[in-house]
Amino acid sequence: MTSGHHGGAQATADGTNTGKHPVRTAAQVVGAVFLLVGILGFIPGVTSPYDELSFAGHESEAKLLGIFQVSVLHNIVHLLFGVAGLAMSRTRSAARTYLIFGGVIYLLLFVYGLLIDHDTSANFVPVNDADNWLHLVLGIGMIGLGVALSRAREHGSGRA
Repeated sequence: MTSGHHGGAQATADGTNTGKHPVRTAAQVVGAVFLLVGILGFIPGVTSPYDELSFAGHESEAKLLGIFQVSVLHNIVHLLFGVAGLAMSRTRSAARTYLIFGGVIYLLLFVYGLLIDHDTSANFVPVNDADNWLHLVLGIGMIGLGVALSRAREHGSGRA
């Protein structure tokens, strides 16, 4: 039996926590995955050809897992998204904001990737077709998690 929420976690009648709110857990997992991807982008063999990794721009021929075009800048963006996810997973409202706002950013990156010519300086991140589709899935997934999970267990708390 539960009596309400405390600090974003559900509390039992005796006041003990039964765990984090699902939206906080989702933000933490998404953040950890982004951190992992950012780190993997700097590991030779996981990213290859590693000697083709440039700071930024479409000239970077390095690919994470042989699929996703990356650069030092691209990897740093993943690391920053990871740190943001972990930091913002501390509260429900921040976790929800991270997932929804981050999802919107990834949808914008998807559109950006569709509109630019991948062989020009406009492709400074850089992105390829695989990145574009991944950005679409990430955008939809992050927004979906932020919306759906922020509704979970809200019914007695009145908090977002």
